[in-house]
Amino acid sequence: MSAQRADRTNPANPKSPANPIDLSVFSAAVHSIAEEMGAALRRTALSPNIKERRDYSCAVFDGQGRVIAMGDHMPVHLGSMPMSVEAAIAAIDFAPGDMAILNDPFAGGTHLPDITLVLPVFLAGAARPAFYVANRAHHADVGGRFAGSMGPATSIFEEGIRIPPVLLVRGGEVDRGVLDLILSNVRTPRERKGDLDAQMGACRVGERRVLELAGKCGLEKMYALIEELLDYSERLVRAELRTMPAGEWSAEDWMDSDGVTDEPLRIRARLRVDKDAGPEAGALDVDFAGSSPQVAGSVNAVRAITLSACFYVLRCLLGDDAPATAGILRPLTLHTPQGSIVDARFPAAVAGGNVETSQRIVDVLLRALGAAIPERVPAASAGTMSNLAIGGADPRTGNGSGEAFTYYETTAGGMGARRGLDGISGVQTHMTNSLNTPIEALEYAYPFRVRRYAYRYGSGGEGQFRGGDGLVREIELLADAEMTLLADRRRFRPYGLAGGEDGAAGKTWLTRAESGERIELEGKCSVPLKKGDVLRLETPGGGGWGKAVDSDQ
Repeated sequence: MSAQRADRTNPANPKSPANPIDLSVFSAAVHSIAEEMGAALRRTALSPNIKERRDYSCAVFDGQGRVIAMGDHMPVHLGSMPMSVEAAIAAIDFAPGDMAILNDPFAGGTHLPDITLVLPVFLAGAARPAFYVANRAHHADVGGRFAGSMGPATSIFEEGIRIPPVLLVRGGEVDRGVLDLILSNVRTPRERKGDLDAQMGACRVGERRVLELAGKCGLEKMYALIEELLDYSERLVRAELRTMPAGEWSAEDWMDSDGVTDEPLRIRARLRVDKDAGPEAGALDVDFAGSSPQVAGSVNAVRAITLSACFYVLRCLLGDDAPATAGILRPLTLHTPQGSIVDARFPAAVAGGNVETSQRIVDVLLRALGAAIPERVPAASAGTMSNLAIGGADPRTGNGSGEAFTYYETTAGGMGARRGLDGISGVQTHMTNSLNTPIEALEYAYPFRVRRYAYRYGSGGEGQFRGGDGLVREIELLADAEMTLLADRRRFRPYGLAGGEDGAAGKTWLTRAESGERIELEGKCSVPLKKGDVLRLETPGGGGWGKAVDSDQ
């Protein structure tokens, strides 16, 4: 299967060459809309996961569902969100004032906690939407077997409520039946409603700004600029691919396990760069044949995740000012074996595919690229989001009876070193672009005490340029709770390149308050915690680059 070029015809588009200055101004304008949507979402959200960690993404689409601007948000969301918008457009006959909601991983979603809202933008008197705006936010709980909806499930049915593309807002009015159905299936309905309200408001902000821009530009000129913007993104990628040597490169790496068995899981990719002459010169063919079949555990990735990882890698080849649009994917042909961990079929569990397998897919793609352009590719970064979810009843609330809470957070690790630069320590890398929850916000919102939060010195791989260090975080529980951990790089360490050493593996320790017993936990597990228990999370360091220079020589 391949990422096909969309139909680029439009009756209102004269296809005249765009003025470069107009194009630059337009690109910045639509990008600023996505950024303003994100700012509105962040300011009005209720949960620390969105307000503090910024676990959300926003984008603007044209009337054909092609993305024309993305905010500088979460790569794993942004590359896959177009498939959710496409699913919503295919399923719903939108009318003015409507807004769709969905989270189905098998309809362009990533995993169930990532809820997407899609709003069509109608021009006055138009029968069909001229644009769409959308946002995706990670909700700290969407029901299911495990608090936080990120546990070691074995099917999608255990992971939470699955929402197909449906209307949440009809003609400007919230459908209370749909909203109540969702809120009745989660542990923290008040927080979920607050975050959904913020998402709806952010879409309205995007709608207003798109209409303002259309009014300033004029529709005919705006359509022409959209086509040129998509073409420009495509030309940038093809030009970059033409600078690479033509040929074929392969790489593989391993996931520790799926959390159900101890069997390691292989991800293998073959990249072929084609530099034939002509307007379509500079193409990339990516084939994941040889990757492990889908598994019982939750590390299965749907195709949208794999496509998103490819989008991210292509975007990394470009300059900072390159517009992130659907045109970036035009030079790509993607092959994913159906029923594999990079293209899982229903009803596979997929929570970890979004957060863990996506990271390993990027590691494999970069490792293969490293053989083609070694001077530009870094060693492996931490390679895991070290997902931690804790849920229970907070005794500080509900007049002492304890209201339900669900905490979710990814924890940063070390960045891989690259030629000329050491890796950065304690930073989110690749498919995640979130922040941490500040200690003050964490202790205010949840019954936790943070005992330690520091760099894990010495965890980065040695080399001519050293990998970044991971983090150490210790959390004391101030109430009984259920903890779920979804992490990787416990067995297969982040690789070094060009003779650099691997980064340190991650570890998780639990110290029981009653006995003082210290237990090392598996990377994927669910464990009941008691008040006073202390959880210690040590995240992996990044790989080193180049052989270390002996200072005595």
